[in-house]
Amino acid sequence: MIEIPSDLHPDLVPLAFLLGNWEGAGVFDFPGDEKCNFGQEVTFTHDGRDFLEYTSHTWVLDGEGRKVRPLESESGFWRIDKDRKVEIVMIRDQGVAEVWYGELADQKPQIDLATDAVARTAGSGPYTGGKRLYGYVKSDLMWVGEKATPEVELRPYMSAHLKKVVDPSEWAKDLKDLPDDGIAFFK
Repeated sequence: MIEIPSDLHPDLVPLAFLLGNWEGAGVFDFPGDEKCNFGQEVTFTHDGRDFLEYTSHTWVLDGEGRKVRPLESESGFWRIDKDRKVEIVMIRDQGVAEVWYGELADQKPQIDLATDAVARTAGSGPYTGGKRLYGYVKSDLMWVGEKATPEVELRPYMSAHLKKVVDPSEWAKDLKDLPDDGIAFFK
């Protein structure tokens, strides 16, 4: 179920499915880099203004699913207009700043994005642009990213399946009407 916070800016209602903390795993595979499984934590928050704040941290996983080392981190701001056009400004830990544009699909929680502008620091690796697809599927957040460099044409390089993380304090606020002993609840 998608909840719409009462203090969410009205323009952001179509993006409400993204809100919250998400965790999961995926696959990283790009020519010249080591193919690996990765873990991911993603957070979408809002403060009442007309954008969502976004952070993502990924790390390489070993064969047992344990964290080995950081992979990529990024943060940014997501906006949507009345025509369902999405725009994102994003910064990556590799020294890359990006502007993404895309669209929220009609009648389904799916966002297609492509880079419009890429700026890189002198120390960043080669990168010319990308595409991403995000989808809310059976209460999970799934995404796939494509990447291009001067040497490699645009191709898929990361994808993940994320589940919403529920804070137990959210449940606790609904428990005020339960009996103190807990047993009477089941009678």
